Amino acid sequence: MKMTFIYMLTACVLFGTAIESAALKVNSKGPLLNDPAREQEFMDWGLGMFVHWSLDSQLGSVISHSMVGASDNYLDRFINELPKTFNPRQYDPDEWMEIAKLAGVKYMVFTTKHHSGFCMWDTKTTDFSIMNTPYGKDIVKDYVEACRRHGIKVGLYFSPEDFHFQRQNGFEIRRVGRTDEEKAIIGDYNRKQLDELFSNYGEIDVIFFDGGEKEELTQYIHKLQPKCLVTRGEMETPEQRLPKEPMPGPWESCFTLGNQWQFKPTNDDYKSGGKLINMLIETRAKGGNLLINIGPEPSGIIPFEQERRFRELALWMFINDEAIYDVRPCKVVGEEGIYYAQSKDGKSVYVFLTEYTDKKRWKYGERKEIVLKELKATKDTAISVLGQNSKVLEYQKKVNPESIFEQTDEGLQISVMRAQRIYNNKAWPNTVVVKLDNVRFK
Repeated sequence: MKMTFIYMLTACVLFGTAIESAALKVNSKGPLLNDPAREQEFMDWGLGMFVHWSLDSQLGSVISHSMVGASDNYLDRFINELPKTFNPRQYDPDEWMEIAKLAGVKYMVFTTKHHSGFCMWDTKTTDFSIMNTPYGKDIVKDYVEACRRHGIKVGLYFSPEDFHFQRQNGFEIRRVGRTDEEKAIIGDYNRKQLDELFSNYGEIDVIFFDGGEKEELTQYIHKLQPKCLVTRGEMETPEQRLPKEPMPGPWESCFTLGNQWQFKPTNDDYKSGGKLINMLIETRAKGGNLLINIGPEPSGIIPFEQERRFRELALWMFINDEAIYDVRPCKVVGEEGIYYAQSKDGKSVYVFLTEYTDKKRWKYGERKEIVLKELKATKDTAISVLGQNSKVLEYQKKVNPESIFEQTDEGLQISVMRAQRIYNNKAWPNTVVVKLDNVRFK
């Protein structure tokens, strides 16, 4: 009888605990999350610029990762010698912003601290920072102020991992397999650094956590600055790839321009400007943002090859940015050789004619007839080609460049001419965008 009473008492306690636990789950507001209104704003931006830059840009090596598995001699030289020669005298964030602004970039994400642990700001947490180099000035401060001068949203990259901290505290430098003790110690250290970044530079728009234990730091950021958006750590952020299908927004895909994030003086293979443009188109058609990277030289300037890609993007965006900002995916991503996106209000559909790019260059004055099998006209349908008025063809009085459409059994047939002279040789290798107002998907 006594044992039965004990069992009953234990069962009641356990049952009560279970009820209390369930009540907590039901009543709890759960983890802090990105502000939904800010997420919608993020989805409007479309295009961001990533910046990977640290002291090992002097070597042209992969950023930070060369420290994993490195000899003691290598690590000693990395930590003690590289800061002595890092002196980016030509660092001018206004020049970065001017290129970014022209290319249509709405936000930037700068590496405040990569995995190496080298800090690009005036930190009190470590001597392994930009303040203990010949340069000796707060790079993050100048970056943030330049973003605001040029109306570009401020984003920070921060690695919760820290190879320098691991070495200084007697831990093996590694990406995986860290002990709970190590995680706890480095977590406290990271919070102190985030306190600096989120109290010294005003409001931050975006933070990108990379590696390590992000969950706790995500919550910490939402407490420090509730309006700051956490991308990696809270959103899907596919790296060096685009999803096969649209993902529920918001999401962001990040890419290198070549095959390395940080500056690589030789042996790099850059994407063409046309490839970059079509990556942006596909990303927007699938509902995401494209975060495309630059890797400044040790001097602080953007490499010649990288600047040229962004300037080609700038020309295309100058003509077509209406189809990139404030758009959402359509019920159909596209069809062969074509991508679709629509304005947020659903009144306009943008047709990206990606088939006629690169080798299939669309000549000036050439008319194309395309059947859009997924679309159907209404009595209010209107058509235009972004960037041109379709009324005049230079030097050609008798040519009518008007854009027209006709509904057929097969689909909406459009007939459009390239009537704006973009290049001197009159050939245009990049995607033409047609705008259709008041159409329906089948």
